[in-house]
Amino acid sequence: MPAAKTQSHFKPIQKFKLDYAPIGIAQYESERTGMRVVVVDQKGPKVYGYFTLATEIHDDSGSPHTLEHLCFMGSKSYRYKGVLDKLATRAYSNTNAWTATDHTAYTLETAGWEGFAQILPVYLEHVLVPTLTDAGCYTEVFHVDGTGHDAGVVYSEMQGVQNQQGELMELQARRLMYPEGDGFRYETGGMMEQLRVLTADRIREFHREMYQPKNLCLVLIGEIDQPELLQILDEFEGTIMDDIPSPETPFQRPWVESKRTPPLKKTIVDTVKFPEDDESMGEVLVGFLGPDCNDHLQASALGIMLIYLCGSSVSVLENTLVEKEQLCSMIYYSTDVRPDIAFWFNLSAVETEKLADAEKRLFEVLKETASKNLDMGYMKDCLSRYRRQLKFKCESTGDFFATPIIEDHLFGNRDGKDLRELETLKDLDVLEGWSDQQWRDYLSRWFADAHHVSILGVPSKELSKKLKTDEKARVKAQKERLGEKGLKELAEKLEQAKAENDKPIPDEVLSQFPVPGTSSIHFIPTTTARAGRARQMGKLNNDIQQIVDKDDSDIPLFIHFEHIPSNFVRTKLVMCTGSLPTELKPLLAVYLSNFFMTPITRDGKRIEFEDVVTELEKDTVDYDITSGPGNGELLQITFQVEAEKYSAMIDWLRTTLFSSILDKERLQVAITKMLADIPDEKRSGMDMATAVDSMIHLTRDSSSRSRNTLVKSVYLKRLKKHLAKDPESVISRLKTCIDTLHKPSNFRVYVAANMHNLANPVSSWKSLLSDHNDSAPLQPLDSRKSKLSEISKNPGNTAYIVPLSTIDSSYALLTSRGPDSWSHPDLPALMVAQSYLDAVEGPLWTAVRGTGLAYGTGFSRSTDVGLLTLRIYRSPDTFKAFTAAKKEVENYATGATPFDKFALEGAVSSIIMGFADEQPTMGSAANLSFVNQVIRGIPKNWNDEMLEKVRKVSEEEIKDVLKRLIMPIFNPETTNLVVTCATIMEENLVKAFTDAGFKPEVKSLSDFEDDYGLENIEGDDDEEDDDEEEEEDGSEDGSEGEDDSSEGEDDEE
Repeated sequence: MPAAKTQSHFKPIQKFKLDYAPIGIAQYESERTGMRVVVVDQKGPKVYGYFTLATEIHDDSGSPHTLEHLCFMGSKSYRYKGVLDKLATRAYSNTNAWTATDHTAYTLETAGWEGFAQILPVYLEHVLVPTLTDAGCYTEVFHVDGTGHDAGVVYSEMQGVQNQQGELMELQARRLMYPEGDGFRYETGGMMEQLRVLTADRIREFHREMYQPKNLCLVLIGEIDQPELLQILDEFEGTIMDDIPSPETPFQRPWVESKRTPPLKKTIVDTVKFPEDDESMGEVLVGFLGPDCNDHLQASALGIMLIYLCGSSVSVLENTLVEKEQLCSMIYYSTDVRPDIAFWFNLSAVETEKLADAEKRLFEVLKETASKNLDMGYMKDCLSRYRRQLKFKCESTGDFFATPIIEDHLFGNRDGKDLRELETLKDLDVLEGWSDQQWRDYLSRWFADAHHVSILGVPSKELSKKLKTDEKARVKAQKERLGEKGLKELAEKLEQAKAENDKPIPDEVLSQFPVPGTSSIHFIPTTTARAGRARQMGKLNNDIQQIVDKDDSDIPLFIHFEHIPSNFVRTKLVMCTGSLPTELKPLLAVYLSNFFMTPITRDGKRIEFEDVVTELEKDTVDYDITSGPGNGELLQITFQVEAEKYSAMIDWLRTTLFSSILDKERLQVAITKMLADIPDEKRSGMDMATAVDSMIHLTRDSSSRSRNTLVKSVYLKRLKKHLAKDPESVISRLKTCIDTLHKPSNFRVYVAANMHNLANPVSSWKSLLSDHNDSAPLQPLDSRKSKLSEISKNPGNTAYIVPLSTIDSSYALLTSRGPDSWSHPDLPALMVAQSYLDAVEGPLWTAVRGTGLAYGTGFSRSTDVGLLTLRIYRSPDTFKAFTAAKKEVENYATGATPFDKFALEGAVSSIIMGFADEQPTMGSAANLSFVNQVIRGIPKNWNDEMLEKVRKVSEEEIKDVLKRLIMPIFNPETTNLVVTCATIMEENLVKAFTDAGFKPEVKSLSDFEDDYGLENIEGDDDEEDDDEEEEEDGSEDGSEGEDDSSEGEDDEE
């Protein structure tokens, strides 16, 4: 007779199903430790875990952030750095973590439940019973290296952000909004000066205080075996009872049982300077304290009011401050859920001399709005659209429910009643009945008449110089104080700590965890059908194709369908840009910005853009126009609508494509907004490295290059003058662009929907073609390969170092040749090699990030163009990071370092996880099918075919691609190098890379600008003479090409 099953210590608090989505939620609590679990039952191949602790501290030491990093360094039963991630990698999993002001969350994303279940107890032990060694603190948090420079993974991370504009402004706002002793006041990431003196004992003390099971909530989302989950947790709890504080020990719940934030007693307007050579543009940040987060009706009203005020180009604040008065390039809002919700307005790209005026004008508009009748029709539209978007996110975002559940753990009632609010949308029903006066009273109370904190962010060239001078002097004094002997001792101490941290993991530790099967990974199936010109790709025979065939009448339009069980229709209309003349391609930036923001003609009447946007928002869940998909040379117009709005969506496509009016004032607004954003775009070191990289690797005929910040910064200034002097010439050129692009022979349409419920799936598209029949052959897709420059085709002997005054760190991109087709014989081995090298706690991680030489490194490949890139992200010295990476790869290529069999298994598992990452939801699965078949020209099941090849890759094949393909990235003769760095780093980096055989040229951003031959009209506003100085900063993602490999930055450093 089988033994009776042990009763679980985890008791259900509640279980319920949402009434607006096919999702169930179950909540449990352990009677033994108080640990909480919330499970969201949701279909898909991925399981998401968020292991969340409320963390409150009243200083800037950075203890919460450093602890988040140190928990990955080993645990009671697994006392080896990296063991968790090596196990997770083998189990189709990614780990990560983040530290917020009010909580720390450890994440586990896995393809399938089986791998998740295997890793869960190991991960939880790392969180609750970590080793927290002195050696781990020394390397991971802060140390001074043998050259006298500050280092450490956490320190390097905060060094890269502490003096950024947004960080400085937000910290000062919190200092003014929250009094001393209020935890929301402090920088939980750690201030650099405090990280330098933070001790391991202080971190351990914070762990004992906060990292208790009763303060932990496990949020799990996906297809989860709940009985098995509770059994795993029961067994895990039994292993830690002697290591945790007694569950009976009194515990003050962070935030909820702390002293409540007092209301603001007065309005404060303060100025914060941030380092920036370009002093033309600043920002405004305005913060308020709002309603109690557990007053759900009031909290919902706040969300709707923010959308009404600031949700789109027709909302009152954006329409007034951005579109009409052009005081800023954008105004957006954000909220921080706290016992009293904090909410913020950010006005970006404000002319420095107008910062105070812009802040004042914001409140004038708020008071004017509250003083007269609101547009109740638009308010109801906001409510309806919010409801639609909420339902859409339930099926299109795998981890959508993580945030509200985490917020409930932090601030909700323990009986579960606040969590239960997720069950319905009843608050929206109540708000539908609110009167004009109720909304105006709400607006007055929380916005127009409320005390607030306003921060005027002022760019300062002087501060930029001072920070660099002070840091140089501090490091010099540190070196002198330590002396040669002290530096030598520090170098030895660092080596000892690294040796202790990097003790090899015994095989038996890893071998006890076999690679899980893949049977629990449930990829979402989609069914393809084709109509019109898409049928030239081949005949399909399935039930969805039969539905399509019944409605197909040889329509001269390329239409690709994907059947998914969705309540919504997702549509893309894809256009090629190759036929545009080169000199007109920079106009694409204006074309994209203006597309939905311009008047139209309807029945012979002009409809203003505000009315267009209002109607669009009524009919859609969302809409956009961007580059892509899968190819940065293409453009895509995207719509998400309810099924009954399918024909209305097609009408909108026809209207926006063929009935738009090119209006001088609207074009001027678009150009002004884009120009205002450029100084901010140039403040990012990584984005500027990417922008320079794009300028040198793509030809002028590339449409993605033409939209680069380094083109826009000069071209748009000139275009603005042309528009003022001769608007018809600019409009004529834009009309040429439109006439070239807007041809049915240049359209490829993608529709993902529940085809059983979609009326007239093909014939509805006839309305798009009315009066616009196009018998020309279908235009071939743009080839990114044809847009490569000569140095892309033959990399080598090209190296640029670009100093930026706005950053405190350095970034590098190294590019060489790689496989140039999806069927290339080297591709499987390269995928395994890349996965092996880039693994968390893998070779590059331990050699570069683990030693504090960079926040992150990673290889990416652009298979369609045949380029391989190594990225070094946020490094105190990119050359040292480069050297460490080169040595590591070289050792594997030559056989000096043998491959680890467990890591090789993990590399293959990571590729499987990557495939799951591409298609976690039904919408993303359908999109991948379209991109593979239509854009990339590869089979729908390419992933399955490649996985078979990947599993067969041998060690010798990996060594071979390391030698032939990856090592050339480190050879000055076969790689192109782009570095952006703090100005203080320029001299050392030039010397180091020169000594390594590179021939680096020091350039400013303006050296890479391209005006595409647009004549400069002299005028009063001619600022181009200042570009040389202005553009030594940071920017936008200049390269809009598509990488087919990912390398996200982890926060667990």
